Amino acid sequence: MRSTALLTDQYELTMLAAALGDGSAHRRCTFEVFARRLPNGRRYGVVAGTGRLVEALAHFRFEDPELDIAAGFLDSKTIDWLREYRFTGDIDGYPEGELYFPGSPILSVRGSFAECVLLETLALSILNHDSAIASAAARMVSAADGRRIIEMGSRRAHELAAPSCSRAAYLAGFDATSNLEAVRRFGVPGAGTSAHAFTLLHSTADGAHEAAAFRGQIEALGIGTTLLVDTFDITQGVATAIEVAGPELGGVRIDSGDLGVLARQVRDQLDGLGATKTRIVVSGDLDEYAIAALRAEPVDAYGVGTSLVTGSGAPTAGMVYKLVEVDGLPVAKRSSHKESRGGTKKAIRLSRRTGTVVEEIVYPAAGTQPAANGFEVRELLVPLVRDGEPVDELPTLADARKLVARGLVSLPWEGLKLSAGEPAIPTTFVN
Repeated sequence: MRSTALLTDQYELTMLAAALGDGSAHRRCTFEVFARRLPNGRRYGVVAGTGRLVEALAHFRFEDPELDIAAGFLDSKTIDWLREYRFTGDIDGYPEGELYFPGSPILSVRGSFAECVLLETLALSILNHDSAIASAAARMVSAADGRRIIEMGSRRAHELAAPSCSRAAYLAGFDATSNLEAVRRFGVPGAGTSAHAFTLLHSTADGAHEAAAFRGQIEALGIGTTLLVDTFDITQGVATAIEVAGPELGGVRIDSGDLGVLARQVRDQLDGLGATKTRIVVSGDLDEYAIAALRAEPVDAYGVGTSLVTGSGAPTAGMVYKLVEVDGLPVAKRSSHKESRGGTKKAIRLSRRTGTVVEEIVYPAAGTQPAANGFEVRELLVPLVRDGEPVDELPTLADARKLVARGLVSLPWEGLKLSAGEPAIPTTFVN
């Protein structure tokens, strides 16, 4: 993996230079990542990207190519310091897959000011992006209500971001991705069907030969494949698909039109042709609201792309990286609407014996854990990095998937509503 040191903003390096110059660079500090509020209409967020951040931290090194860029605006003393830079501090955080709410101390970074300040943009760019995708994906998974859901957003995302989108969606409960780089890099299961172009490829002067396209796909991929049946007339497409494949065809995909009406029509047609086990896959600008609207329809799987990986479907998580403690002294920003809470913090989540969460409590790390008052208690921050090195047995992507699923089940039913409202559970701050 190439150096991640320039995945940052220039002002972090100029702050470093100033701190080295005035002698404050080595003061012991805590920076915390948190979201002041959730995006409009959201009742919870899902933490994602922590694993990628820990990996990126290991490659945060200033070699000659990076130093050549920095030398254009930094003094030689700062360049020499960067040449030897290694993060040697500690990081705690909410594990990937954990739910978060306004004010949750999602990440706590401790070390000297100099080594911590450089990580702001790296931490925020990864956590904001992946958490936004995972939060949107979790809502879609809930709306799908156990039906298969496939991430298909690569063509709407930046090519380098697309695999991370796939990873975050899978973390939140998606079943597979169409992006092969995500398969290779993160082990996300791959899935794919067919394109309208393949059907159109088989057109001749005599007309469209849908049957030839279907036959070619089945010969190459087997009877379990999914045929795209709405390139021309969907009713004829379904009839041709079963005529060519027989009633054991794996699936048909509908990519346009009134998906609810078409799904019912196609299901009736398939059943009438004896293809009772042939699955129906729908795609085409689906979001959580469209998926929820299709819940009563005979849909077996959803393909989701644009609304998951773009800002309209996955608005920024709005996380910030703020200095909260210097040499043991709590510090806080007090600007209107951008305030922060000083001091290093811990957090616990209280739940009933049934598992339903009732409250999150954030309290000073140096203080006493608040009383549980008869509720079950779960500590939220876990060690991620110690003395600059990742801790042993960090949670895996599979662990994160399980944690998201458990977290969603633990929310009060109101917290899973897709309509706008208050966060799913209240957060209490103890001074």
